[in-house]
Amino acid sequence: MDKRVYEIALTMIPGLGSTSCRKLLDICPDPAEIFALPMSKLRELFGMHAEIAEAIHSKSSVPRAEEELAYADRYHIQVLFYTDDAFPRRLNRAGCTDAPVLLYQHGTCDLNAERSLAVVGSRRATAHGKEATRRIIEGLGGESVCVVSGLAYGIDTAAHDAALEYGLPTVAVLGHGLDRIYPPQNRSLAQRIVDQGGALVTEFASRTSINAGNFPARNRIIAALGDGTLVVESAKKGGALITASIAGSYNREVMAVPGRPTDVYSAGCNTLIVAQRAAMVRHADDLMEVMGWSRRATTQEGVQVELYPVLDPSEQRIVTLLTERDTMLLDELAACCGLTLPRAAAMLLEMELRGLIQALPGGRYQVLRTK
Repeated sequence: MDKRVYEIALTMIPGLGSTSCRKLLDICPDPAEIFALPMSKLRELFGMHAEIAEAIHSKSSVPRAEEELAYADRYHIQVLFYTDDAFPRRLNRAGCTDAPVLLYQHGTCDLNAERSLAVVGSRRATAHGKEATRRIIEGLGGESVCVVSGLAYGIDTAAHDAALEYGLPTVAVLGHGLDRIYPPQNRSLAQRIVDQGGALVTEFASRTSINAGNFPARNRIIAALGDGTLVVESAKKGGALITASIAGSYNREVMAVPGRPTDVYSAGCNTLIVAQRAAMVRHADDLMEVMGWSRRATTQEGVQVELYPVLDPSEQRIVTLLTERDTMLLDELAACCGLTLPRAAAMLLEMELRGLIQALPGGRYQVLRTK
């Protein structure tokens, strides 16, 4: 049987959440072998949660998984398991213990782009918020930044639209299966995202009901897929602030666009900035500085040229430390280099994507030595 059936089936076990699923896969990495475990071993693993052990032993989710795989193949949907090369490495980084182990992707966008930015904000976006979103993303044009958002009304829509307008790849993370689009008014936007080299991504199988509880779960994927999260507009409470909080817990940079003190839909952003839980971003240059991203040079013909002929001082320090000590943890590298954890985490991922270092189990890193 296709191994993807067991990978999908594992995520369909009632009561087996992402965190528990990752712990189970740490013990037994092959989903097919998990479904072959004797009942005695399953009871030992799940203790009082006998219903989970029974569901795995009975393979009750396998027929539904076979249907889902057939649907995916029919509509050219990729099924990405956390061990696959195309699965986003950012979701496997230390700290993302609740990240899903399986994603469905429609579209060709590389989920391991070197630079990635999550953009979130109010569904009731003002003209100011939409314009700020467009202006900042316009300033990132030509910088090969993947823009991640949630396809919702308001700031999400503005972020996807701006990315498409200025030639940046964009990923829409959905809170439901790929057999539908919510809100339905964004169907044409979703199609443009796919047609222009972006992607629609979800952890939910087809026929998943549109449930309000799915969207906070969706937000953690948005936060994990970005090297940083930019909040453009948010009231004092809302999903954008939840996403920003999750991003902070994942050691990602958190940024916010300031608004006037009297603006209701900037109250959340202003609070984040005043409480120093987010860096203030007024324009793209602010964002590039916070993220530690260098501007890319262009030739007279407009061809992009990387500004990495040599390592910058922080990168050189990391390579030197890893060469001397063989392996080190994120917090050790951050302390030795005088970097914040979010900045160090983003730098390490960028260096990994450039083939300079390698992430190891247990949150350690080592330098990739040339042969």
